[in-house]
Amino acid sequence: MTNLGFLTPERPAGGSAATRVFEDLRRRIIALELPPGTPFLRAELAQRYDVSQTPIREAMQRLEQEGLVKVYPQSKTVVTKIDVPQIYEAHFLRTAVEIEVVRRLAEEPPKETLARARSLLRMQEAVKDDPAQMAVFQELDEVFHQTLFDGIGQGGIHALIRARSGHLNRLRRLDPPSGEKIAYILRGHGEILDGIEARDPEAATVAMRDHLSRTVARVEEQRVEHPDFFS
Repeated sequence: MTNLGFLTPERPAGGSAATRVFEDLRRRIIALELPPGTPFLRAELAQRYDVSQTPIREAMQRLEQEGLVKVYPQSKTVVTKIDVPQIYEAHFLRTAVEIEVVRRLAEEPPKETLARARSLLRMQEAVKDDPAQMAVFQELDEVFHQTLFDGIGQGGIHALIRARSGHLNRLRRLDPPSGEKIAYILRGHGEILDGIEARDPEAATVAMRDHLSRTVARVEEQRVEHPDFFS
């Protein structure tokens, strides 16, 4: 099987030291490797990432802007609990925008975008049965949606939505992919692309709305199962 590990690097290549620290910590918070309540000490982080405390401070500021950490001046920094109102806000925003994205794609389907999205779907199919590749499966899901944004020249909006979706994405990680959920995701991606290729905006938007609805439907269930993770 092709090695897809490059999709989830421990330290993303390129960019400033602050960006590398931010991206790695953000990834670990979203993946719940650093669960709510985890404390950060800047000196320890500086040693871990082999940087000065200035990039650490900048990374903490960016994480706080996304609501993923709370900085207590002259005291400590901790990973925030999952905020339910922010989950619903991010879901509303994402649904509204992605429905418009697929509607525009269906009006004039770009061949290169569809080919790339189909390729990503095949890659997801290739790793779906390997529990060790679930992080890769989830990264491919993110890239699939980013590809749709890029197809209408709005990749920057995808980045903005990503920055507002930290709490929503942590909720998704609390509900790890099961066989049923994986099948639902793959079917949803296929139906979205089918609607776009058929130049059927209604079919594409219905498929996208359904595809994005599953995670928030389990919010209350996840709050009961993981009460310490939620505010």
